[in-house]
Amino acid sequence: MSYCTEAFGAYDIRGIYPKTINEDIAYRIGRFFPGLFGTRMVVVGHDIRLSGPALKKALVRGLTESGCDVVDIGQCGTEMIYFATDHLKLDGGVMITASHNPKEYNGMKFVRQEARPISGDTGLRDLEKQVADGELPAMAENAGKVETVDIAEEYVKHILSYVDVSELKPLKVVVNAGNGAAGPILDVMEKYLPFELVKVHHQPDGNFPDGVPNPLLPENREATVKAVRESSADAGVAWDGDFDRCFMFDEQGNFIEGYYMVGFLAQAFLQKNPGEKIIYDPRLTWNTEELVRENGGVPVMSKSGHAFIKEKMRAENAIYGGEMSAHHYFRDFSYCDSGMIPWLLVLELLSKTGKKLSDLMKERMDCYPCSGEINSKVKDADNVLHRIEMEYGSQGKVTKVDGLSVEFDNWRFNLRKSNTEPVIRLNVETRHNKIIMCKKTEELLAKIMK
Repeated sequence: MSYCTEAFGAYDIRGIYPKTINEDIAYRIGRFFPGLFGTRMVVVGHDIRLSGPALKKALVRGLTESGCDVVDIGQCGTEMIYFATDHLKLDGGVMITASHNPKEYNGMKFVRQEARPISGDTGLRDLEKQVADGELPAMAENAGKVETVDIAEEYVKHILSYVDVSELKPLKVVVNAGNGAAGPILDVMEKYLPFELVKVHHQPDGNFPDGVPNPLLPENREATVKAVRESSADAGVAWDGDFDRCFMFDEQGNFIEGYYMVGFLAQAFLQKNPGEKIIYDPRLTWNTEELVRENGGVPVMSKSGHAFIKEKMRAENAIYGGEMSAHHYFRDFSYCDSGMIPWLLVLELLSKTGKKLSDLMKERMDCYPCSGEINSKVKDADNVLHRIEMEYGSQGKVTKVDGLSVEFDNWRFNLRKSNTEPVIRLNVETRHNKIIMCKKTEELLAKIMK
């Protein structure tokens, strides 16, 4: 019998429950995982999706029948699996989540020892093949044991170690958990922080009564914007469903592009740790490069995507890595991404400078205006990339770390195709010139759709 593995992607599993991700698939993953990755003790957890507990039960049954012990941390965020894997010195971890996808979706993310990611290049394809048509291995003579552990307090104390809590001012902060997994953790953190938290969509609810927890969608930002303005807050923060990404709003309710956050966080780290390396992705670069150099750091470019960023960070021993997609990675967090560390670092900088967040961000946005990432559906992405390179490549400096980047004296762009859909993604930035940025963005979009 062959099983559907349509939900297996390049970096994780993500599909519609129960069509392409279900208890049968979860059980088979549990049966094959220990043999493929040499795991004797694995941590498992799930986000707030309604199918999470059932999938976890099937996964745990498969793991234990294969002789693998399980540490169950229950409902959590993805980064809590990363933390538990490394902190408890376990052999691996499985997080049941579909992050910011609609409620009918679910999936899984995997790590091995030291929270190193398992992706298509590091074993996920082997797991997919075994799950699809492999013969189940013999059951272990001694079934694995299951231990339920509450990791929240230890996790929160680690997260708070990235800032000097005594330096934090009593700021008012809107926190929008999006009915995802962030709410309960914010409740634990609150007692250690001087902030007044204005809580929005705080209760976990896998029905997503207030919309899909994806603050990248403009329509999902309105509740945070409204709360910031009505409460006269100093800042706003919103998370996706499994809170591995956070999105920030200034005191006026303006959404802050992830690109500017990378430079902001690089600055925060380098002020405490001068001379360190900072990893960044090729889509938008000038602001990050300038801030890193101004603060005594070394900028190092990496292909975008969590597996590439984490690999480059380990190779370079970088203290921090950031992507404009709002994924932020930290050396002392097992080189993994966290949605809880970034907002604390930003508020620490606010506390130290006494400046408003809008003032801190406006300077950088004026220096390097950007288009943000614009997606265009195309029939032949490779043909589009070729055409654009032929037209612009001879006039500017071409690099191909990730897609096509072309740099001129006062503007640059990056064009890259999606790995999963017929979409091409454009980013444009300029030096001190929003008019040129808008003009070149329109020009390129017209040529892309030609």
